[in-house]
Amino acid sequence: MSIPAFDLGGVLPPFLGSRPGILAYQSPYHTDTEDLVLRFGTTPHRNQLLRGLLDLRAAFRTIGIVNGFQWIDGSFVEDKEGRGGSPPSDIDIVTVFERPAPLRDDVKWQAFAAAYLHTLFDPGYCKAHYRCEAFAIDLGMSGQNTAMLSAFWFGLFSHQRDTFRWKGVVQCPMGDDPVDQPASDELARRGY
Repeated sequence: MSIPAFDLGGVLPPFLGSRPGILAYQSPYHTDTEDLVLRFGTTPHRNQLLRGLLDLRAAFRTIGIVNGFQWIDGSFVEDKEGRGGSPPSDIDIVTVFERPAPLRDDVKWQAFAAAYLHTLFDPGYCKAHYRCEAFAIDLGMSGQNTAMLSAFWFGLFSHQRDTFRWKGVVQCPMGDDPVDQPASDELARRGY
């Protein structure tokens, strides 16, 4: 499994090794949704959250968003219950994606994306329907906007909300339909 153990504070370490950099194994920790289920699907509640994540990923695939990745974070990737806290209420994610090929033109993309502003591109909707507080970074934007949004979200995600402690983030690739099948099969085996 490519996700490291929690540190003594109950979070994923931001890096493993003597210092961050090219020789360190560091956040974001690349994995797949099956490993995500095996590692963080430790309770019925967490398994329900994971089912919501897989459903959200499937919804993105139905509109053609298959190239990119998701940063997964929040208390879901912490040992919140082990520290005496309540279970996570949702999964925090940022989907970093390439526009589908026919929609790379800004005018075409904006017309297409407008149809999803109040659904898949709305964090409140995603939380209510998929149990994920979901945000997005469109790689078709200007390089400056992409860099600014990436720095904002990764900076926010790489620190614990209540303590500001530096912590690690998990990254899962997007992909075509079969990419999440092993994770979905494992959740189905568990009854979710």
